[in-house]
Amino acid sequence: MSVFSGHLPASKRVLGFFAVLVAAFAAVAIVGLIVSMFGIFIAGGAQHLSWSFLSEAPRNNNMEGGIFPAIFGTALLVLIMSILGVPIGTATAIYLNEYAKQTSVFARSVRFAVNTLAGVPSIVFGLFGVGFFVQFLGKGLDGMMYGSMEAKVFGQESLLWCSATLAVLTLPVVIVAVEEALRAVPRELREASLALGATKWQTIIKVVLPNSVTGILTGSILAVSRGAGEVAAILFVGVAYSMDGNVGLTEKFMHLGYHLYVLATQSPDVEKALPLQYATTLVLLGLTFLLNFTAIYIRSRLRTKA
Repeated sequence: MSVFSGHLPASKRVLGFFAVLVAAFAAVAIVGLIVSMFGIFIAGGAQHLSWSFLSEAPRNNNMEGGIFPAIFGTALLVLIMSILGVPIGTATAIYLNEYAKQTSVFARSVRFAVNTLAGVPSIVFGLFGVGFFVQFLGKGLDGMMYGSMEAKVFGQESLLWCSATLAVLTLPVVIVAVEEALRAVPRELREASLALGATKWQTIIKVVLPNSVTGILTGSILAVSRGAGEVAAILFVGVAYSMDGNVGLTEKFMHLGYHLYVLATQSPDVEKALPLQYATTLVLLGLTFLLNFTAIYIRSRLRTKA
């Protein structure tokens, strides 16, 4: 563009300059906003980060002690959410890209459902989790396994149902990311595999998926980023104010996001709780980045081997 810029009219050169200026200003503003946010959190909460804060349970109405149960619960929630959501999202993307006719009514219905899910508020997913996973599925499992729908094993708010709710919430993110990765695999590779006598399923397993595994991991990273900080979706499905004892799949658990919400809205001493809010925010961001960087590292290693 710079080679021919001298032949452009002055008005177009000025317009182009302002377009670049606006884009650069927007980029700098975003980076500055992120840096300022981190600066505020670090300045307000770094001095309260200690081993006891990270390894102890909260005490005295969450105003003393640490946040270890919330850290453990959040990490376990994200792990189970990924185990439940990524395979289903990947399978859906495989169907849409490899098997379904793009003009079929069923494929259009699936895409419409995915697009609709992407726009549903997270609080609606929380109510769905209570109605479907807890009341319908959980109590149904209690009736089948224990002979009573009031056994209160699966038919209650728990870590398992929170993870399932977040898996549903993050499905659109995973499906879109994986489908784009599948589309990026050259069609010639599929045709060569089929020409050599491989079946459609063998081609997908041996050719398509290995060449799109980094895209699948990208979908997982986006799902972790979306799900790790969600609170509204799990507010009624199993998150707890405090914990006594170990966390089980069928029990309530603590979550860093909800712990931060409680500190901000229900603390008896707002000024004393403010530094704890900053420190908890730093831990939540750090945990999210750690999970993301782990997936990014695995993805980069796979790309290197490929």
